[in-house]
Amino acid sequence: MTGRIVLLIGAGVSAESGLGTFRDKGGLWDQYDLAEVATPEGFARNPALVHDFYNARRANALDATPNAAHEALARLEQGWPGEVLLVTQNVDDLHERAGSSRLIHMHGVLTGALCAACGHRWPAPRVMTVTDSCPGCGASATRPDIVWFGEMPYRMEAIYEAVAQADLFVSIGTSGEVYPAAGLVEEARIARAETLEINLEPSSRPGVFDQVIAGPASEVVPLWVEKMLAGEIQI
Repeated sequence: MTGRIVLLIGAGVSAESGLGTFRDKGGLWDQYDLAEVATPEGFARNPALVHDFYNARRANALDATPNAAHEALARLEQGWPGEVLLVTQNVDDLHERAGSSRLIHMHGVLTGALCAACGHRWPAPRVMTVTDSCPGCGASATRPDIVWFGEMPYRMEAIYEAVAQADLFVSIGTSGEVYPAAGLVEEARIARAETLEINLEPSSRPGVFDQVIAGPASEVVPLWVEKMLAGEIQI
């Protein structure tokens, strides 16, 4: 049991810590016009509105605590004798606070700030404003270090390389509808990796995964991790 595991994490994992998902009824897409708060064009039109939106999300994330799914995935990383890479679409830091250390935030992090003028990055304060200046170049062009709609997710080359070398690809708590993340399971299948979906309900892509486990992440992920570490599941 020393195979390489790549885990793709979606909003369903952090939802049980009280962080809203995008696509569920009553989720963020219902509450906000994301063209105004989650695009470069929206930021150019009204940066104060965008900062207000992300200040609220940052406060929500900082006040949240990791749930049993975050903690189980940290145990998997620490206890699995092979390589484990966690690729998260979430912008909170709950995986880190649960103990995970080998992960890629493909959509950025709420705890990061980015200068739109020079590309410098630094830890974000709890509240960001349009007047914040970049510690690198001094420009008042601070934005959240978040990948917005229309922008390329971070570190895709490293993600594709990891998936190409994986023995097991697991998608947890994600709708599987937004590319390029949604295409990673096809990349895994091309690489002849085993594929597993863990989600509250099976996604709308029947037959794409070799196996599907349905249920709340905080319940089913710890059970799956326990079986993996006990050697009851072979890859």
